[in-house]
Amino acid sequence: MKWDVWVALGMVAQGVFFARFLVQWLASERRKQSVIPEAFWYLSLCGSAMLLVYSIHVKDPVFIVGQSTGSVIYIRNLVLIARAKSAKDATS
Repeated sequence: MKWDVWVALGMVAQGVFFARFLVQWLASERRKQSVIPEAFWYLSLCGSAMLLVYSIHVKDPVFIVGQSTGSVIYIRNLVLIARAKSAKDATS
C-alpha cells in the first residue's frame, strides 16, 4: 500500500471518528450512566465529513452513502442541542 496524502487523510479521519467512541465511553464512566456528550456529535460530524471526502476520492459508493447519511443525523442532534441551550438561556 502506497502511503500518500489520501491514505493519510483516511487514517486521520478514521482516528477522529473513533475518538467519538472514546469520548462517549469516558463520559459515561465518569457519570456511571450512559451519556452522549456534545463533543461526540462534533467528532462524529468532523470524522464523517473527512471520511466522506476520502470515500469520494476512492470512489466507494457504499462508503459515500454511509458517511453522507450519517451526517444528517449528527447535524440534527447538534441542532437539537443548540435549541435546548437557547430555551434554557431564555428561561434563565
